[in-house]
Amino acid sequence: MYQVVVPGVGELIFTDLVLDMNGTISTDGRLIPGVKWRISKLREKLNIYLVTADTFGLASDAASAMGVSLTVVSPFDGNRDKEEFVARLGSESTIAIGNGFNDTGMLRSAGLPIVVIGQEGCSIDALKNARIAVRDIRDALDLLLEPRRLIATLRA
Repeated sequence: MYQVVVPGVGELIFTDLVLDMNGTISTDGRLIPGVKWRISKLREKLNIYLVTADTFGLASDAASAMGVSLTVVSPFDGNRDKEEFVARLGSESTIAIGNGFNDTGMLRSAGLPIVVIGQEGCSIDALKNARIAVRDIRDALDLLLEPRRLIATLRA
């Protein structure tokens, strides 16, 4: 369980982290350097899921390398699939990180939605449904690893 008290917001409690793959934790299907060890540390506090349409066919390798659960969604209905996945986990107790249009639903429904504006850029719809925007997945994961950064970003 991941807990943090944010002044003016209150106590935030999360049990799950849902990650998009392409453009979020990887570029062209390859994990961004530094992601694996950050995920390893976060697994101590959160159940972590990789949810992707697997555009490059490398999601299984990435999930295995990180020691996380993999769910491959439809390349046509992935937005709905990801939103339903987060709902099944429990929206309010889930942190979601993504960048694409097909991440919009999971970001909209997550208790803490974070959008990554990386090398692929990000969908404007994804950005509109995020509570936090970062330039790199490592920045997003570091917010979670160093809760004072998260507090500084979210406090009222």
